[in-house]
Amino acid sequence: MRYILDTHTWVWWHMRPEKLSRKVKGLIADPTQYEELLLSAISVWEFCKLLEKGRLGISRDPEEWLATALKMQKLRLVPLSPRIAYRSTVLPPPFSADPADQIITATAREENAAILTKDELMRLYTHVHTVW
Repeated sequence: MRYILDTHTWVWWHMRPEKLSRKVKGLIADPTQYEELLLSAISVWEFCKLLEKGRLGISRDPEEWLATALKMQKLRLVPLSPRIAYRSTVLPPPFSADPADQIITATAREENAAILTKDELMRLYTHVHTVW
């Protein structure tokens, strides 16, 4: 099984793992439970925007933090391809108007992956599998 990390899931894993559900925390911690973890490139951008806006603080150089956070076992960074960009704009309705959520969801559908997310709108969306 493949799983894609929602941005908050990826950030919490590295900064506040206690905020993750027991199920998600256990899953991420045990690489034998998945084929690979995916992270959309948009999540890296979202993290950087949170820093820029002062909504998130870290105690080290952001580029260092990113390099470390991207070294998760079996993690593959998924670029924003033209196909994913297009598919994010034609998701079956109803769905969130948040562009990053649209890209993460389109990536999950393209990669046949479940999204690890606490986001209620994503969890209610019937066109993608989620885990929390």
